[in-house]
Amino acid sequence: MSEEQTANQTKRRVLVVDDERVIADTLAIILNQSGFQATAVYSGEKAVEMAETLKPDMVISDVIMNDLNGIDAAIQIRAMLPGCKILLFSGQAATADLLDRVRSQGHEFEILAKPVHPQDLLARLRS
Repeated sequence: MSEEQTANQTKRRVLVVDDERVIADTLAIILNQSGFQATAVYSGEKAVEMAETLKPDMVISDVIMNDLNGIDAAIQIRAMLPGCKILLFSGQAATADLLDRVRSQGHEFEILAKPVHPQDLLARLRS
């Protein structure tokens, strides 16, 4: 096995989800440069689909997206991968109502406000 394959096996896999492609791609680049193995997808539905094959250690997802919102995607991903760390971020005020609704159903997710500073995000992922 090559050194690169060994390094990739030890890197934590992160799935980055945002319907704003620039945000998803930028976060994935930052994470890849910071020692993670990050993949960007651009919808909640694609996140659920990719999580099934990628089996990420962590998911970072926007909440408000056009198809499947980040909270519903997170619930589906957590059902498939109970050990997956999920971090949500949002710039929308409506997010608090959505989070209250899912908390009442027994789901708990960490949330960061957009814009997310890369250092804050990396600190959360490494904790």
